[in-house]
Amino acid sequence: MQDLMIQMQQQIADAQEQLAAAEVTGNSGGGLVRATVSGSGELNAIEIDPSVVDRDDVETLQDLVVAAVRDASRAASELAQQAMAPLTGGLGGLGLPGM
Repeated sequence: MQDLMIQMQQQIADAQEQLAAAEVTGNSGGGLVRATVSGSGELNAIEIDPSVVDRDDVETLQDLVVAAVRDASRAASELAQQAMAPLTGGLGGLGLPGM
């Protein structure tokens, strides 16, 4: 049983390492604003098309940035769920009943 737990912990650590190395991109405004997030959810980059920058309408740019980051975060979350699903056996949480 202990060997199984050690093996599972190693598999989880490997999956987390792969997630940290992976990147996903979210966008908004038809690709005018792009956010790149690591598979572990860390924001790595923001790209803003110069055509969307308007001194008189900063609020629209702010909304586009937030939407792009949310899109990238959602994609990172989905990637994490896909990577961890085989390890948790679809039980949710840590793969333990009641978690």
